[in-house]
Amino acid sequence: MLTTEFVRRGAQRHGTRTAVISGDQSLSFREVDETANRMAHVLIGLGVERGTRVGLLVDNGLWSVPIDFACLKAGAVRVPLNARLAADEQARMLVATGVSMLVHGTALAERAGELAGRVPGLRLIGLGPTPDVEALDLLAEMTQASAADPLVPADPDDPVLILYTSGTTGALKAVVHTQASYAAICANILANLVSPGPDSVMLHAASLIHASGTFVLPYWVRGGAAAVLPGFDPGSYLDSLARHRATEINLVPTMLGMLLSSGAAERADVSSLRTAVYGASPMPGPVLTQTLDLWGPRLVQYYGQTEAPLAITVLDAADHTDPTLAGSCGQPAVDAEVRVTAEDGTPLPPGEVGELRVRAPFAMAGYHDAPELTAETLDVDGWVRTRDLARFDDRGYLTLVDRTSDMIITGGYNVYPREVEDALMAHPAVAGAAVVGAPDPTWVEAVTAFVTLRPGAEVTGHELQDAVRSALAGYKVPKSVHVVDQLPLSAVGKVLRRALREPLWADDASPGARP
Repeated sequence: MLTTEFVRRGAQRHGTRTAVISGDQSLSFREVDETANRMAHVLIGLGVERGTRVGLLVDNGLWSVPIDFACLKAGAVRVPLNARLAADEQARMLVATGVSMLVHGTALAERAGELAGRVPGLRLIGLGPTPDVEALDLLAEMTQASAADPLVPADPDDPVLILYTSGTTGALKAVVHTQASYAAICANILANLVSPGPDSVMLHAASLIHASGTFVLPYWVRGGAAAVLPGFDPGSYLDSLARHRATEINLVPTMLGMLLSSGAAERADVSSLRTAVYGASPMPGPVLTQTLDLWGPRLVQYYGQTEAPLAITVLDAADHTDPTLAGSCGQPAVDAEVRVTAEDGTPLPPGEVGELRVRAPFAMAGYHDAPELTAETLDVDGWVRTRDLARFDDRGYLTLVDRTSDMIITGGYNVYPREVEDALMAHPAVAGAAVVGAPDPTWVEAVTAFVTLRPGAEVTGHELQDAVRSALAGYKVPKSVHVVDQLPLSAVGKVLRRALREPLWADDASPGARP
């Protein structure tokens, strides 16, 4: 199945129904489709063809869905950039993937201009006028373009998306999804998480470039609407839910925690809400209990990765009422094969801890321009090594035990210790650094740094935080920095992050708490 065919089917079937809502503006299915066609013709006129990489630096808004569909229809490969990343990080992503054309929102024009100065030959295309940055105005140009579908040929193996995650060493990894695998992501969501219809509305507050965006196409195919918020604001989010009569929401546990702590969850009108989908990190026990008390059995959890989105396993609404399943991430999705294996790939029996592997049609094609890493992660039989340690119980429910990568998930964002450690080590006062995740009632995990100093050097925690902030995104900055005399080392001289992490989690009893 081709992703572009899903787009065409939704437009043909649902025509004048409302497809996208943003603030006081909305677009029908037909308007989204014709806008995407016009944008696609402009891109093609600028030289875009099958396989061309087009960077996207776009905040949530009215044009988020049309520009994604336009790239599909033009045969382009979307390379979305997280707007929260530092310019150095974004520039490396653009260069590594060969992006020569960047579509950006007007609010991000200044950053786009900065990137144009760092990436040779980068052409800027604005979603509106950008007086202070030299960029083509796509919205103006498309008024002169054809509204007919360009009907660019496509094959199932054509790449449509290169989405960045982070490697276990902190190196950037660019996951490639194809026409076929992205269509399978849509089918996976419909088969396991939600079953929208023409009366359905999904409320989007998280960035559409990641998990939240994968829900757009399933709703589009079934005639449901996407109500797109510019971001997540605890004070107004649930008011938006009631105003749009949202039937489904997708949040990370941190967001739910903010809604509860602000008091908004208690006074909210959730009468329209059928399902609250969450993922990206374990749900703290108190947050889970309080949400169930307030909203009843509406929660559905998924576990997935950028390499195999969205749902590898699912803990459904009924499962959330079973206290014996606290900490579980559910049972395998109906369209996924899931194994817990030994290092050599041999399946292990229930109760034994091993590496989690998945084989599914929604798995990635591989990593961009990284054949060795692809071979390490994706074997010849199509099994993806998740690098997560897990165990099955006798009923087929899966529980994650640890992350072999030491990855930290803070507020739903992935942070790998190595990149933060490198930023700390760049400071002249720092001799050694180790970064781990500590339990946090708001962020689930808080980035926490331990450093040793060079002889005679002095530096404050605030100064080191500022040093990291100048190099990396804000959510990667340590919430706390501890100066220690020495870091725990293994027999071969490697820093033992676990020895630093375990005392921090010793008194934390949340479901899914890290050991």
